Formats: sequence, C-alpha cells, structure tokens
Amino acid sequence: MGREPFFSPRRPRRNRQNASLRALVQETHLTASDLIAPLFVHDGDGLRVPISSMPGVFRFNIKELVQECKTLFELGIPAVALFPSINPSLKDAHANEAFNPRGLIPRAVAAIKEQVAGLLVITDVALDPYTDHGHDGLVNPKNGEVLNDETVDVLAAMAVVLAESGADLVAPSDMMDGRVRAIRKALDQASYTSTGILAYSIKFASSYYGPFREAVGSQLSAGKYLDKKTYQLNPANRREALLEGALDEEEGADILMVKPAGPYLDIIRELRNQTCLPIAAYQVSGEYAQVCAAAEKGWLNLESTRDESLLAIKRAGADMILTYFARDVATALAQA
Repeated sequence: MGREPFFSPRRPRRNRQNASLRALVQETHLTASDLIAPLFVHDGDGLRVPISSMPGVFRFNIKELVQECKTLFELGIPAVALFPSINPSLKDAHANEAFNPRGLIPRAVAAIKEQVAGLLVITDVALDPYTDHGHDGLVNPKNGEVLNDETVDVLAAMAVVLAESGADLVAPSDMMDGRVRAIRKALDQASYTSTGILAYSIKFASSYYGPFREAVGSQLSAGKYLDKKTYQLNPANRREALLEGALDEEEGADILMVKPAGPYLDIIRELRNQTCLPIAAYQVSGEYAQVCAAAEKGWLNLESTRDESLLAIKRAGADMILTYFARDVATALAQA
C-alpha cells in the first residue's frame, strides 16, 4: 500500500528554501549603525596594551585611540564608549581624579572631537576606575558602606566636567539611587541641556564583568573580588529591574541600558514593552571572552556565534548594542 496523501495548508519551510527567500522574510537585521564600540584608554607610553582576558581588545593611548575612532567611524559605527585605565597613583578614596578637567577622559574626548567630529562620544560616569578601593561610589571607612547621596554629588560634578570636554552622552553606570535626576539637574544648570544621559538603568551584580575589571584596573580590593551587591541588581529580580528602568525614565534619562545583555534577553524584551525610550544593551566583557575562548578551543565557530549572539540581543528589543565585536562585525558587514 502506498502512503496516504499528506495535506498541510501551512508549510513554514516554504519560506526557508533558498537564501533569497530567507533574506526577504528575515525579521531582524544587524547593521553597523546599531553598534557602539567600548574602548579603553590609558596614559602610558605603550601605543596599545593587550588585555589578556579579552583577545583582540587593547588599552589605547590617546593618539592610538583617535586613530581607532577614525577607523570605526569609517566603518559606519556611530558611537564609542570610553573607559579609563588610570595610573594607580591618581586613585584615592574620594575619586578626586574623576572630576579633573585635565584628566585622561576629558583629554581623550577633546582629541576625538577635534579629529573625528561626527563620531558620538559616550563617557562613563562611575567612580570605580578612580577609587583606590574599586567601588563605584564613595565608601564609609568605618563600616565599608557604599554611600549613596554623597556619591551622587560627585557623579553630578563628574558629568559636568565630561560635558565640558565635549561628551555627547554621559552614562552613569554606578547604580546609585537618584543619580539620573541629579546629573540632569547639574547639566541643565551648567547650560549643557543638549548633553544626553544614557543610563545604565538595569545593571546586574553579574559574574560576567571580570575581564572589564582587569581592563580598567578595578577588579581586586585587598586581594579579593569586590562585592557590589548592595547597589547592583540581584540577577534573580525581574520586577525590580523594570522598576529601575521606570525610575530612570522618570528622572530624565534619554536612553535606558540593560547590562549584561545575553543572559538578560527577557529583561530587554520586558523593558521594550514598558518604555518608548531607546534601549541600549551591553554585551559585556565576559560574554565576549567566553565566545572567544570557546572558539580558540575549536568548540564553536567564532563569526557565526558572534553574529547570532548580537542578533538575539537586537531581536529581544535593543536599539543599540555595546559590544567588543563592533569593529569585526562592521568590517564583515562592509565586505559582505
């Protein structure tokens, strides 16, 4: 007996049968203009210093940083986010170097703006690169508590210095309560009403930050990894994360960010459903490092895994992605 005729009015595979048809029905697209390149800058003699836990990522001196920015802009990447690795001698408990108008980041911003005027420059607003204890805020020496309100005052002063240097967006990543409102007020009072705030609104106390902390030199305190759970979000909490996003929007943030990105795609999607503001997502150092490490072992394909991870972040609802893959992805797209 022959097989009974099989009838199925819906065959989704019809739309997958060749590359041209798959391209027509593709729902999510990744372009160079979706990407923000995080860049590390140092004040040392070396042109570019490799970061051991992040293959292909470097700390640049200002001259090399400007050249890298030119290359990224030519590839169609619209923005960079700057992170400093400062001399330990400049660090102290009060983060005084954070609001030095001749500090490393203000000089770097000015140099980029002079030579790559069309590139958006985003500057981090947090104290961990500048404190000798490595926390994102000021610390009460008596009990080790990270002080909220006192830190917010310093962050607001820091944001004004960064705006004066030419930063297009300041990005508070500290997770102190009320800092977006304070920064917006300080910027407006200093006549920087056009300087935007890209808020690290939903930043989890994640295990994926290790390579970044190596890159900026804030990873250890008294020989151990810092515990930032009193101010960064509990990875288990979805509703609390959405509350943080709503508060930052109310306080005047122009863009909301979720960090890390890959492990929190559900949060990106729920935030997308909650807000009309643009959403950024940060594919953090640990996400980058694990893909590179597995590829080096031959366990997965670097390029396809890289691209899939970024498409997933975009599909979840992110409008822009900070990723250490930015240059490589933009290069691949330009060659496609």
